[in-house]
Order: sequence, then structure tokens, then C-alpha cells
Amino acid sequence: MRAVLGLDIGTSSTKALLARFDGTVIAEVSRKHDVDRPEQGLVEMDADVWWDEFTTLTRALLERVPDVDVAAVGVSGIGPCVLLTDDTGQPLRPAILYGVDTRTADMLEDVTAELGGEAAIRERCGSALSTQAAGVKLAWVARHEPEVWSRAARFTMPSSRVVERLTGEYVLDHHSASQTTPLYDVHENAWIPEWCERLAPGLEMPRLLWSGDRAGIVTGEAAAATGLPAGIPVTAGTIDAWAEGVSVGESVPGRMFLQYGTTMFMIAPTAQPIPVPGMWTTVGTHPGQPSVSGGMATSGAITDWLRRLVDGEWSTMLEEARCSGIGANGLLMLPYFAGERTPIADPDARGVIAGLTVRHTRGDLYRATLEATAYAVRHNIEVLREAGVEVRELVGAGGGLLGRLWPTIVSDVTGLPQTVPSVTIGACYGSAFLAAQLVAEPGDGVDLAAWNPPAARIEPDPEATAAYEPGYRDYRELYDATKAVVHRLAARG
Repeated sequence: MRAVLGLDIGTSSTKALLARFDGTVIAEVSRKHDVDRPEQGLVEMDADVWWDEFTTLTRALLERVPDVDVAAVGVSGIGPCVLLTDDTGQPLRPAILYGVDTRTADMLEDVTAELGGEAAIRERCGSALSTQAAGVKLAWVARHEPEVWSRAARFTMPSSRVVERLTGEYVLDHHSASQTTPLYDVHENAWIPEWCERLAPGLEMPRLLWSGDRAGIVTGEAAAATGLPAGIPVTAGTIDAWAEGVSVGESVPGRMFLQYGTTMFMIAPTAQPIPVPGMWTTVGTHPGQPSVSGGMATSGAITDWLRRLVDGEWSTMLEEARCSGIGANGLLMLPYFAGERTPIADPDARGVIAGLTVRHTRGDLYRATLEATAYAVRHNIEVLREAGVEVRELVGAGGGLLGRLWPTIVSDVTGLPQTVPSVTIGACYGSAFLAAQLVAEPGDGVDLAAWNPPAARIEPDPEATAAYEPGYRDYRELYDATKAVVHRLAARG
């Protein structure tokens, strides 16, 4: 049985699957893990977890389907992250995660000035500097951990680290590179040598490939560690949100992709690179697919925090939230539990719950959480539209689609229809699709329309959209009204 393997390293778990060339999922496995938060604003991860879980989950899949003939491998992972390794490939420190890690906040203004100002950076990179920018995180290590930097030879992200362990090839996909702002030119699709040397002096930059390109083949050493056949090809891979976008066909301008996960990610494809203040302009997984993206620092992470706090069961709390109704019985939340990325770019923002009384229930709190994330999605959409990016409809993926309440609230708040695909497994499915495309033979029929057709379409309820309007106005006002106090609290926390 010919199949492909897709794996994704997420913020809270790693997932892997085997899929036939027609898109049928044969088997899937997962393993939970944690990130480290050594202090406020720092979010890191032990990079050894990435390879350990790849080998463990791959062997589990092969044991579950012993007659499978794996033809290719695709990998994705959280990002943009920064893992520094020495000239033997050994990690020198824990990996620094994406925009949820805000350690570079105090550097952004100085680095922007050093490179000629925000306009100069936007012109070449498409985005201004933010705590999401991996290039500034490299500079942070160079300036704050000189002993580590003196031994650094290369940097990888979760997907490219696994690709390197599988193939021995030091590569990075163009999309991931476009999130190493300010080191990559989104118009030239190439590194910017002078800025690389200024912010990451002496570091060897990886060879650039598109996400579905062949990075190399599984080596004998990797085959022994994983159980995979030696010699099969491995794709270059990409960041999880873009692999998840691949799984639902997000590359159509006007159709915005939403990743319902631990964090919420949004991708709005465009016909050409469009700089949008407060958001990130990047290249896509394939040539000629620019996009503007945004992300919340927390979304599903808040619902999981609440569930653990009240010792609740997910399906019960979801039904309680459904019964709570529009407006959560007078509760309003700001979902900035770990600062916020787009569009406010405020690492010192914090969560706020307004309107609490003794009569409120955990269902009201859960509902307020879902509504808060929906308000945040609408805020990002409004910023996109103000910059000339068209958003006509939504397409979702990820675990948050289960139960349908969350995406229904998002469609009602935004007033936009939303497609729910047949397969919502997410990034590992998109990675498997890229692997299948890489090695497809005539007659395999590797086509996304057949792999993952739409399963449902959520139409916004005009009455609900109108009912949410006052809540959205209050949501926007609440941030401005509490910002000064919250920043003082963040400084003390």
C-alpha cells in the first residue's frame, strides 16, 4: 500500500498521519508536549523533543500499518522559531518560539533605526519589525548571549530541523524565511546579505526552497532511527499555519484562512505583496502566492486554561457556552492572555474580563472567550480591508472546528460565510499532500479538491451579526480604556 507520511510539530502537541494518494487517512497518532516559560515574555522549547517525537510517532504509525510502503515525507511545525546549533548540529540553547515570545520588544525601535527606518524595512521585507520577527530574535541572542553566539553556526526551525535530521540538508522554505524579518526580501525571494551580516554576523544562512520542493532523501542513519525506508524523498516543509492552509486550499485571494488552535492564525492571500500596518506580509508555500497574515497570541490556549481552572469537560462546557447566548450574559473579554500579536502588536497587553457578577457561570466565561477571539478576527479583517486587502469569505481548519460553535460565532461576528472542510486534522494533512505531490505518478490523482472537499458551509445569521455589533464596539473601546492600567500591571508581573 503506497502512502505518504505527514507530520506537524505544534505548540502543544505533535501529530502525524499516513495518507493514501487519494487523500484517505490510513492512520494518525499524536503526542502532547509542553513549552517552557522561564519568565514572563519568554517562551522556549527543548528542540530534542521535535526529533524524539518524529521518531516515536513514525514508528507508531509503521507498527499500526505494517504493510505500508511510505513513498515520501512532509513536515511542518510552529514558527517562526529560532534554534541555534553548532558546527556539529548540536543545539546551543532552547529554541525561541514565535511571536508569543516577546523578548525582543525593547530592541525593535533600535534595530529599525539601525536599518534605515520602518519604511526601508517594509519596502524590502513587506512587514515592520515585531516580536514575531525571527531575524530580530537572532540579533537578540547575538547581543545578549555572546558565548552562545560565538559557537553558533546555523539556525533552524522545527520543520527544517527535522528535515536536516532526516536528510542531512541545511535548507529552509521561502515562507519560513519570509518570517525572519528583516533578513529576507519578499520581492526578490532571497536573503538580504548586508542585513544578515549586520544582525546575525557569521551565521551560515540555509539554502532556500519552496515548501513542496525536494530537500533531500532519508539517510541510512535516519532510516535506522525512524523505521522509514532509506532513500525516499523529503519535502522542504514549512510553518504549520501554511501547511494547514495548504490542506484546505487557502491560496485564493479574497478567501481568508483561519487556524483554530492553541493560537489563532489568519492568512489572507493577495495577488501581489501588500504591506499592512500591524500585520505580516509574507510569501507563500509556492512561487507567486504572497499573503498577509495575522495571529493571536492565545485563543484555544484560553479555553484550555479555563477548562483546567474549573475542572470541566470540554463537550459539557461547549454546550453551556451555547446556552449562554450572544453576549455571554453581559460578559466581555480581551483575549490578550500572553500579550497580543496582530493588529495591536502589544506584548504588554493582558487578558481582561469585564462585567463579572456572582450570577455568571463557567458557560458564560467560555462563551465570552469564544466571542473575544471572534472580535479579534474581525479587528484583523478590518485592518486588512483598510489597507486594500479583500476578504469575502473564510475557510477554517483545526481542532476548534469540532462542535461548530466557535466557527459559527466567528462567522456571525464578522458577517462572513465560512467553509468547513471534510478533513480538519490540519497541518500534518497539508504536509502529507505536499509529499504526495512531490512523488505522484500518472494516475495517482493527487488533487486537493478530491483530497479535502468542503463538508459544510456556515452562513452568518444577520440578526446575530447585528446583535454582536455593540459588543464589538465595546471590545475595541475596552482595550484603549484599560491599556494604561494593564501595562502597569504587566510591569509588576
